[in-house]
Amino acid sequence: MKKQELKFQFADKRSLIIGSIIATIIAMTPYLFYLYESVPDVKVWNTFLFTYRSGYYESANISIWVLSSKIIPLLLLFIWFFTCRHWWFHALLVPIAMYSYQIFFTLKQDLEYVDSNQLIYLIPIMAIIVPSIYLIRAQIFNKINDATKSLQELEDEFKVSPKSFWDKIKQYF
Repeated sequence: MKKQELKFQFADKRSLIIGSIIATIIAMTPYLFYLYESVPDVKVWNTFLFTYRSGYYESANISIWVLSSKIIPLLLLFIWFFTCRHWWFHALLVPIAMYSYQIFFTLKQDLEYVDSNQLIYLIPIMAIIVPSIYLIRAQIFNKINDATKSLQELEDEFKVSPKSFWDKIKQYF
């Protein structure tokens, strides 16, 4: 009995630590976003780690501002995706794919129109995710009509709750 109590206390400590790390990252996002202000307004930015050459924007400051405006929401979406236990969490893959696309092309080519034509690339992703979410929703409402369970009880049935963070990642790959 004592071992089992210690096991539950360990899990609670672990979830408290992980929750604290996630909360700290979320609380730091405004500060992470404004890191672009420390980047000089020059075309070539030399640091002791790397040299960054801005293409289209002709300013490292503006380039980093554009990247941070894409990376911070992507970070928050990833946190939401990996911590969400609702049946609809796969819908978050659409904005995750959109921001990933924008970051990739901003880094790759430093294009004029980074935000253009992204819907064309998102159509295959949306073609899989939207119908699957609709089917899950239809199953929930079909069970509501046939059963005496409440909506919360049915939603709890569809929750995904792997044992660890890595189990949740392995579920998708």
